[in-house]
Amino acid sequence: MSEDADFVRRRRQCSACDKRFTTYERPDVNFPVVVKKDGSRADFDSSKVRASMMLALRKRPVSIEQIDNALLRIEQKLLASGLREIDSTKVGELVMRELKRMDKVAYVRFASVYRSFEDVDEFRQLLRDI
Repeated sequence: MSEDADFVRRRRQCSACDKRFTTYERPDVNFPVVVKKDGSRADFDSSKVRASMMLALRKRPVSIEQIDNALLRIEQKLLASGLREIDSTKVGELVMRELKRMDKVAYVRFASVYRSFEDVDEFRQLLRDI
């Protein structure tokens, strides 16, 4: 393994000519492409998800380790889905689910921006649901 665990280095030997060589193996991880509300497509970017979670969790008693674990669970769900494309709304729902588990205030912060409430009654309904 490399120092950063980014790849595995292997020494191999050709069975035909006995020549030795080195291979470097990296995992091939393909997240689904995110389809935005306007129909455009973008590669999944975990740093964007992290930034939005950090903004919602600002000044809240949640550790970086908890955020990292939540982000890991989101990434695992995306990879396990086996989908090639996923709506941005689904990604947002995954983020909201994780925020709800970690901190209710952060969940409300994120949901209020993400869902773009039209009136106070929609916001009250969200609060009742918690």
